[in-house]
Amino acid sequence: MNVDRLVKKAKRGSKEALLQLIMAEKDNYFRLALTYLGNSHDAMDVMEDMIVTLYEKVYQLKKEEAFYSWSKTILVNQCKSVLRKQKKLVLLDNWNTMMEEEFSSTITSDPYNSREIKIDIDALLLYLNPHQREAIQLKYFHDLDYQTIANITKAPIGTVKSRISEGLKRLGDQYRSDDDE
Repeated sequence: MNVDRLVKKAKRGSKEALLQLIMAEKDNYFRLALTYLGNSHDAMDVMEDMIVTLYEKVYQLKKEEAFYSWSKTILVNQCKSVLRKQKKLVLLDNWNTMMEEEFSSTITSDPYNSREIKIDIDALLLYLNPHQREAIQLKYFHDLDYQTIANITKAPIGTVKSRISEGLKRLGDQYRSDDDE
């Protein structure tokens, strides 16, 4: 799939090209929205809103190769808007249950996603501040690059790197102290 070519077509008004771009990353979009919103219904609603926004604003995109970074930033901003409106937070202690319900097929097929490991990760993430937790989730759970995370969180790239570095150091310290007990 040639992303640049499809983005150029979408910019000229091709709904089919935009749909191809979105469908190629639909699972990643869904997981990203689910991370923020905590339930599949809200995640699907936000994805629908994102598609409308992409269709309306794709002509504003300056660099075709930045389509996925740009679209994920739009998705996260819409997730945060929904959270502000609902005044709710996704609590990480409920996250394991949510992940099991939404991704039961992927959890069972990946030996690194065993229930015990997920519980340990969830417990460790509680030791981070919200900015570190968000940056680490975006980097390691969604495999986003530093620039995309910076765009999504509206933080300088150096701040993103620092949040991840400090968060990982804190996680390592906490993990080692848990092992000592």
